[in-house]
Amino acid sequence: MRFLRFSKDGEVGLAVGDGKSFHGFTASQEGYPGDLTPALLTKKDVSDLGEALSAGEQIDLSAIDFLPPITGASKMICVGLNYADHSKETGFKVPDHPTVFPRFASSLIGHEAPILKPRQSDQLDYEGEVAVVLGKGGRYISPEDALSHVLGYALFNDASIRDFQLRTPQWTIGKNFDGTGAFGPYLVTADELPAGASGLSIQTRLNGVVVQDANTRDLVFSVAALISDLSQTLRLEVGDVIITGTPAGVGAGRTPPLWMKDGDVCEIEVEGIGLLRNVIANEDASQGNAAAEGKHLVEHR
Repeated sequence: MRFLRFSKDGEVGLAVGDGKSFHGFTASQEGYPGDLTPALLTKKDVSDLGEALSAGEQIDLSAIDFLPPITGASKMICVGLNYADHSKETGFKVPDHPTVFPRFASSLIGHEAPILKPRQSDQLDYEGEVAVVLGKGGRYISPEDALSHVLGYALFNDASIRDFQLRTPQWTIGKNFDGTGAFGPYLVTADELPAGASGLSIQTRLNGVVVQDANTRDLVFSVAALISDLSQTLRLEVGDVIITGTPAGVGAGRTPPLWMKDGDVCEIEVEGIGLLRNVIANEDASQGNAAAEGKHLVEHR
């Protein structure tokens, strides 16, 4: 199943489908089960949620705005340097333990929304990644049991402002500019994919040119290993997101560097999950504030 969060006429909606056809409800309609994370908490099984949504009307994908698949996660944890070739191209040693940093909800956008190039920098870089969404929480999770905690997978563009990322030893500030965390286009349940989403081709294209081309089997730390390792420190919760890292080919690793600019189109495609597409747009202060306020109203309605 694929769960789609969307907005239509100022209302949040939730739908289920196969990637081409979706059925569901908006918040004002009878039958709306609530937003995805709360709905998952009240349903005994994800199939129950899918069955309830399938009774809704067909969603016209051309008439909606795609929203990030999950909102209000207690934790969004990004993993850095999780492909050996990416560590090499950026001059870092392959880590002995997962390198992690947070992504904040204020940075998130959906499929087809613009990634904002900030006024402060021209060093806007792409990072195609697979995101893991948890359907069951826990602490001290064993590697053998870890994949039973996965609800599904989505795509993520961890667009990074490189000069801000590297001006301090901690990367967080360069990873959390508003409008830079593209997340979507929807959530694909784990049963549709190989265990741990391993063995899937992952590709990033900038203006139609392939800039990253790899396979998820090459993760340094697998999805199961990441869940188990993180749970030794953090109590993981339903709806938490782990963003698993990017392969080689980023703009910062090229000579000369390849930065995204206004009007560029960045696409991330992963076998079995889908395609995440975003146009790059220069940040405009007044437009950005208005968009942020409108998003806040939609997300909390």
